[in-house]
Amino acid sequence: MTVDWSPLTSELALWRAENRPLPIWWRDDDAIKETPELTTLLTLSESLNCPVHLAVIPEPATPELVTACRDAENAVPVVHGWTHQSHAPKGEKKAEFGHPRAAALDETSAALARMRDLFGQNLLEMFVPPWNRIDDSVVAGLGAQGYRILSTFTPRKAREVAGMVQINTHVDPIFWRGGGGLADPDLLIAEIVKLLKDRQSGETDAAEPLGFLTHHLVHDAAIWSFTERCLSVLLDGGATPINLLITKEIP
Repeated sequence: MTVDWSPLTSELALWRAENRPLPIWWRDDDAIKETPELTTLLTLSESLNCPVHLAVIPEPATPELVTACRDAENAVPVVHGWTHQSHAPKGEKKAEFGHPRAAALDETSAALARMRDLFGQNLLEMFVPPWNRIDDSVVAGLGAQGYRILSTFTPRKAREVAGMVQINTHVDPIFWRGGGGLADPDLLIAEIVKLLKDRQSGETDAAEPLGFLTHHLVHDAAIWSFTERCLSVLLDGGATPINLLITKEIP
């Protein structure tokens, strides 16, 4: 498949000409254990020198995963729900924390405690709700539990939410509505260009790092290839990769 990257490279050239900063960050969801797919992800992160923020499902996470992350310089573990089970009412879209539940905040607290036990100081206290859906009643309690960052999908409407910083993801190469596989690359590239133009015009927050979202366990060769090429184009075009664990000031 031949992919035309010129719309994106042209847009990035404009950003460089105007000295516009473009911080980017990478989040990958649903890690539980060490797998060949995880090895591929971490190897790609190293080769690109682009940190990957690994959203780990706390309850089933294994010690082997901890070892794999510790041995990978660019792996940044974050909290991905509790068990990644949907509690959505019948007929609603899947969500673990997308609706009020009596046990919700007990689970988010247990999730942070387990992740701290597993990863210690290498943990970034970011909460990533499964399926990127979270009810306001849950958001309201996270900061007091020790979470510093909330991450979902689509451009943030405000930098701060309930005592946390919101840093979302914006680009997902998987065609979820079509049952998986790579979405149309031309549409993905057009979507990224629009995201950049919206930032340039002030339609969205240009300070929010542009977030690339992957799910290593369901990638096929086409998704891996697009991910590598897209991140390479962004980095070669002047984007700056962000490690949110060690950055001095969260954007």
